[in-house]
Amino acid sequence: MKTIKGPALFLAQFAGDQAPFDTWDGITKWAADCGYVGVQVPSWDGRLFDLGRAAESKDYCDEIAGVAAANGVQITELSTHLQGQLVAVHPAYDEAFDGFTVPEMRGNSKARQEWAVDQVKKALTASRNLGMTAMASFSGALAWPFVYPWPQRPAGLVEAAFDELARRWRPILDHAEDCGVDICYEIHPGEDLHDGDSFEMFLDRVNGHARANMLYDPSHYVLQCLDYLDNIDIYKDRIRMFHVKDAEFNPTGRKGVYGGFQPWVDRAGRFRSLGDGQVDFGAIFSKMAANDFDGWAVVEWECCLKHPEDGAREGAEFVRSHIIRVTEKAFDDFADGGTDDAANRRMLGIS
Repeated sequence: MKTIKGPALFLAQFAGDQAPFDTWDGITKWAADCGYVGVQVPSWDGRLFDLGRAAESKDYCDEIAGVAAANGVQITELSTHLQGQLVAVHPAYDEAFDGFTVPEMRGNSKARQEWAVDQVKKALTASRNLGMTAMASFSGALAWPFVYPWPQRPAGLVEAAFDELARRWRPILDHAEDCGVDICYEIHPGEDLHDGDSFEMFLDRVNGHARANMLYDPSHYVLQCLDYLDNIDIYKDRIRMFHVKDAEFNPTGRKGVYGGFQPWVDRAGRFRSLGDGQVDFGAIFSKMAANDFDGWAVVEWECCLKHPEDGAREGAEFVRSHIIRVTEKAFDDFADGGTDDAANRRMLGIS
């Protein structure tokens, strides 16, 4: 068994235009002050990180890592959630997702998709330069508008969508192999890879690619009413990243999984700060330890009620208290009477 590393914090929800959240030096000092020992980096946020330079320069990566280390944290992984989303966008979402790209690519879906692929590849190269072995991302989505259709989906529609999704990601996965970096897709509603079945459909189409792996986040499973504990056992060999995020699901006579178009605070399913929701993190951390997960426990703060800075500080202590330092011996070793093969045979009555 192995001990999970952490606590770490995903910085995407905290980066901003005011100090200390507007510079790499400032935000890493703040994260360490909150009690974190690692940070997951949003690779698209130029206030904190220059992705182009990181892909080209090992010296720049050493400099960035050095600043973090001097402030008391280390980089756990890079994230390409926004760029990965743009690898596959259904036309219904073109305008909504244009904001994820640079201004010169907006309004041109083909150029935007090519830019996104290049960005994800650069992040994989940068991950290698930083000494990382995993990178977080989204899969993007072509089939999502048809997840609960009326009228029914025409035969072959989903298959065609997943064939195309795999075609777009296969060269990126091959580059990931060259870099020695796993792509950990966050299994997330809104993405074509949103549960176990959809992940397996994709995995089949990329021929079980060794670099196609999972970012496990139980909050998204609570909101889908999916068994998030069983999921760990099913996919333990593919779970390479862990977002620690809480959620609750409280259906009423008026609303359920789909939320009734209500704002977050009024939905049946809501993200909550750690410890304020329904996720059984004691059981999750136990399964992670038993399954030899040795990655990072990364807090992703999202809550419809609590202030983010309070959620961040509380989250560091929450994760620290849940990390299991795994045992190096059996609890009943004191009662070991010693034995050998001959004794075992006598105990079994075998001559």
